[in-house]
Amino acid sequence: MIRLSLSLCLGLVACVAVADEPTKQASADAAELTSLFNGSNLEGWDGDPRLWSVKDGVIHGETTPENVAKGNTFLIWQGGELSDFELHVTFRCTAANNSGIQYRSQHLSGKGVGNDWVLKGYQHELRNEENFPNVPSFIYDERGKRGRICLVGEKAVWTKDGKKVLDNTLIDQAGFKELMKVDDWNDVVIVAKGNNIKHYLNGKLVLDFTDEHPELALSSGVIGLQLHAGKPMWAEFKNIQLRKF
Repeated sequence: MIRLSLSLCLGLVACVAVADEPTKQASADAAELTSLFNGSNLEGWDGDPRLWSVKDGVIHGETTPENVAKGNTFLIWQGGELSDFELHVTFRCTAANNSGIQYRSQHLSGKGVGNDWVLKGYQHELRNEENFPNVPSFIYDERGKRGRICLVGEKAVWTKDGKKVLDNTLIDQAGFKELMKVDDWNDVVIVAKGNNIKHYLNGKLVLDFTDEHPELALSSGVIGLQLHAGKPMWAEFKNIQLRKF
């Protein structure tokens, strides 16, 4: 019989807990989630009617040579601004271009804006790719100054002095290739609480970001779904659900 001391057992439990931490998923009760898409039409959303529609029960956005996007354009949820929340979205898109989920964002208008549905703020990148660094789930500063704010795999903080990566082992290239479903539906969860943001992909924590910049950190704003300017593309969305904290 093998006997383990209490201290060794506790140590093993602690190690398992630390190892399992990156796999934890935001887990709201179904009863706590509110659906933002009725599966039939775009009621509650606003976007360029040339580019957005509902097909086969999913939100379908598409640009073509005949119907181009005059700059990045968004389908914007009309439910108001959100501060702390948990957002669930299932997406798929083509490899011809990229898309995104905008949150804590500002709706822009006026000079320098190419269409009526332009957003500025945090973006959860969406791509049909599996090779680092151009993969879904990194945070991009749409129309901002900071570019790719936090990459997949990173636990990072951004202060007035810039970005500091605290850990970059949440997921590696090999693990992401196993996780990402190219040419298929993928599940996203975004959790924003205070100045901390977590991104989950298909049940796994892939990014943990804390924004401590005194001027650039965003605390609230609208959400939206992106069609990118440039090459013709399409992106589809379903299972859009929200829990407010």
